This record gives sequence, structure tokens and C-alpha cells, in this order.
Amino acid sequence: METKKRSLLNKGGFFPLLSASLKGISQVILIENAIAGLLILIAITISSYYLGIISISSAIIGTLVGKFGGADEKSINQGLLGYNSVLTGMALALFLSGPYMWIVALAGAAIAAIFTATMMHFMKNTEIPILTFPFIILTWFILLSTYRLKSIKLSSALVPQDLTHWNLNIAGDIDWPDGIFHGIGQVFFLDNTMSGILIFIAVFFAGRKLGFYAIIGNLVSVIVAYFLGGEHSLIVLGLYGYNAILTMIAVSAVFKSEHNRFALLSGIIAACLTVPIAAGLSIWLLPYGLPALTMPFVLCSWMFLGARKVLPKM
Repeated sequence: METKKRSLLNKGGFFPLLSASLKGISQVILIENAIAGLLILIAITISSYYLGIISISSAIIGTLVGKFGGADEKSINQGLLGYNSVLTGMALALFLSGPYMWIVALAGAAIAAIFTATMMHFMKNTEIPILTFPFIILTWFILLSTYRLKSIKLSSALVPQDLTHWNLNIAGDIDWPDGIFHGIGQVFFLDNTMSGILIFIAVFFAGRKLGFYAIIGNLVSVIVAYFLGGEHSLIVLGLYGYNAILTMIAVSAVFKSEHNRFALLSGIIAACLTVPIAAGLSIWLLPYGLPALTMPFVLCSWMFLGARKVLPKM
């Protein structure tokens, strides 16, 4: 009888669900580790209790969609049905306004899991990971729908701007420590230094190499953005760092094979490219009032991972 109870707990109980959901949070930074996910959840909650609740709720929703939908158990337990839900829920909770926008955020988290499953199906033969593409596209379309749907309101933080009146502002000093720690925090929309430190600890807990790659990616982005004349305020907020960190980890560590002799160099180059791509994409989206999100990470990672199909030693 006791063995049967344990079997049921292991297959579909609370703890397997919680573990898969926490891995969904850690998978945002390409890590499959429940403890790292818990540390990241604490980092999010330190910055905002509201976002902490939204992030774990979104992760659970994405995981449940996978379970009830009959997805592959391995994918569910790895958190692969949850990470796009986490980002979508958090983004919508931040960028929409109104007392009931959390409902839209959690509904978006559920849809993100379905979109993730769709993309997994269409891209399985390419052997290219879908990364955060479902989150980006879904979030953009929901935010744009606010211009046509009265019941959904866009946050005042996202304001469309006319490019003819755009001015580059590079005034002000750079607080380098904040710029470094905010970079990894911005993966989860956080600009809290303590949260950034805790997320770095989570990455190092999952693997020292992953932690060092995250640091390298962040430093590369800050240096490149500074010497290219990027806005100091954006550098300090970490808005040039988070895409570089994700790209560095993806290209140099997670999706490399033993034949990739120049994986570290490829990752550094890809991380550097996220800076001008992020700058260009943010200007392209300026008239729509949309954030670039993690699209620079997706584009740069796809570029290098796709190139490896022809240039396998990269």
C-alpha cells in the first residue's frame, strides 16, 4: 500500500508538479534545475511580490497545460512547457494596466504553453530550439491588441514615439556594478541589484561553466554598448545585457556539441551582435510602443545554431 502511494506521488503528485514548474522558471535561462528555479523565484519575489506570484502561477499553468494536453512526460518534467508561460505572464502583468490584468496575464501564460507545443512540432525536424519565440510573438500581439480592444489597456510605460523626434541621449555616468547585475535581472524584467546577484548565484549553482558564460556575455554587452555609444541609462538598467547573456549561454554551452571547437568564440561574437540588433530592433518597434523583449537573443542564437548545420565546427 505504501509503495502504491509513493508511486502515485511520483507520477502526478504535488511535488513533481512543483519541481517541473520551478524548472520552467529556470529554463528561461536555459537551465534545467529546480533549486535554481527556486532561487530565481526568490529573486523575482524580492523585487516584486506581485511578479513572484505571477511567475510561479504562470509556470504551474504552463506545466498543467502540458500534463492535461498529454505532452511528452520528459518535456514536461524538464520545464519545457513552462518557461514561455513564465515570461508571457510576467510581461503581460507588467505591460498591461487595470485591476484585472492579472487574469489576462495568466490566460496568456496558458496560451503560451499551447503556442510552445505548436512551435515544438513545427521545428522538431530542424533541430533548432524554439527558445523564447512563442513568448515574444504572443506578447507583441496581445500588447498591440490594446489599440483595438477597449477592455485591455496598455501600460503608460509603453508609449509609441515618432522617429522624427527621436534623440539619442548618452548623458550621465555609468554605474558599472548596477549595469552588470541588472543585465541578468532583466531576463525576468527586474532592475533590482540584489535580485541580479541571486540569479547569478542560481546560474552558478546549476553549473560553474554556465555562470562564467553568463558573466562573459554580460561584460561583453556592457563593453560593446559603451564603445558603440549606447545610452548610458539603458546600459545601467541592463537592457543591453540580458539578450547577450542568454545568447552566450545558448551558443557556447547549452546547444554546442563536442565538435564545436570554437563554441566560446562563437558565443562571444553572437553576444556582441545582440547589442546592435537590440538597438536597431528597439528603434523599429518605437512607433508601436513595443519592447524588444528577447528577440535579439532568438535571432542571434538561431543565426549561429543554424550556421552550425553547415559549419559544424563553429
